[in-house]
Amino acid sequence: MLPQVARAQAIGGQPQPPEVTPPPAATEPTVPSGGLAGLFSPDRATLLGDFGSLRTTLGQAGITFGLETIDETFGNVTGGYKQGATANGLTMFSIGLDTSKAFGWEGGTFNLSTLWIYGPNFSNGYLGTLQTNSGILASPSVRVWEAWYQQQFAGGRMDVKIGQQSLDQEFMVSQGASVFLNTTMGWTAVPSFDLYGGGPAYPLSSLGVRLRAEPTDALTILAGVFDDNPPGGSFFNDSQLRGPERYGLGLDLGTGALFIAEAQYAVNPPPPPAPAGSPPTPPSGLPGMYKAGAWFDTAKFPDASSYSPYADGRVTSYHWHNYGLYAVADQTVWMPRPDGPTSVSVFGRPVFAPSDRNFLDFCAVAGVLLHAPLPTRDNDTFGVAFGYANVSDRVNSIAPTGPAFSGVYTPLRSGETLIEVTYQAQFAPWLTVQPDFQYYWMPGGGIANPNVPNTRVSNEALFGIRTTIQF
Repeated sequence: MLPQVARAQAIGGQPQPPEVTPPPAATEPTVPSGGLAGLFSPDRATLLGDFGSLRTTLGQAGITFGLETIDETFGNVTGGYKQGATANGLTMFSIGLDTSKAFGWEGGTFNLSTLWIYGPNFSNGYLGTLQTNSGILASPSVRVWEAWYQQQFAGGRMDVKIGQQSLDQEFMVSQGASVFLNTTMGWTAVPSFDLYGGGPAYPLSSLGVRLRAEPTDALTILAGVFDDNPPGGSFFNDSQLRGPERYGLGLDLGTGALFIAEAQYAVNPPPPPAPAGSPPTPPSGLPGMYKAGAWFDTAKFPDASSYSPYADGRVTSYHWHNYGLYAVADQTVWMPRPDGPTSVSVFGRPVFAPSDRNFLDFCAVAGVLLHAPLPTRDNDTFGVAFGYANVSDRVNSIAPTGPAFSGVYTPLRSGETLIEVTYQAQFAPWLTVQPDFQYYWMPGGGIANPNVPNTRVSNEALFGIRTTIQF
């Protein structure tokens, strides 16, 4: 029987490489004055500060680095295959080189990021969902994530990036959705299931070239071409732990090419910085960002009926090429003061793919965020989001035949609906703590529960908490 749930269990979308911004001033102490209180100063960007002037010294040579850990615990109190809880985590290290500072080459940047992924896959072991509960879940490993060089042109209005890239860092991104922990709020469920290996997205990446152009302050165009198969295996054999790919070093280029393009339009973009000594220029209105994009894959893809349990492990037929369409909207809808922290914003993102060759033919997320929800908590965010993933009707198109399926409870698949409620609390620029609640209707689109004969996996309620530390 071909796998029907596991394709998205190891693909996430929320992780961002730790910041490799210019180092803090050399006067920042490694251990700040004021004891423990000094660690939580709003002026302290990282837990370890300047590393005894190491950041400043390297920064003068154009070298910057970042180290970040994300640890979380999730447990389901109802539903799923079974009830329980697990802990897992991710440590990311990134290093960047500014070629202008390093050896006088203007506009160039080298970047290398690595991942250490640890802990069990809670969604795979307990839930069986299409929209996995956490964007950092993946096969435990230590691996290279991204390794690329970027060169700017035209005064920064154009740049080209070449090398190993993870598309969820630039394409299909909703700033509002990225606050949430569920995987589909990052790299969405449709490409996670419908592309080879879930596509070049965390924890995977692919060799490729990406071009960015900014013809106006409001309009940005992204386009690129990438290897479409990061793990390098067949469509239904997409292990992340095969050969050199377990270390992020696989360069299989024999499957096909993935083309992707996106147009971004900013409404009321932030004004340019005011001259020194002048008051900041207020925004012209409520800011928003609107995006539209598409991808096209040149490889061959199995017919969606091949996902049916009644296909009995057979690929019924193939289709040449695959594609998808998406749109993203992030809009601030209320801001009592232009210079204040409080605001309300909304977001939405539908994604479409043809139903004849894809397990999922549609997914969507939408939500609302309240920034600075409490007095004195200017950097906190409260949010509620919804997610939906729809199983293609063609998955259910093969009828049961033969004695092998007599008496086997195999319900038809439909759609899975999710609600997530989260609160992101920033206790220091380097420390956030995020309690989270998620509830699923029709987990897996209505899959059978292997532990309770003749029943579906029941609706699931789960609680979790994530801690993020920037070192």
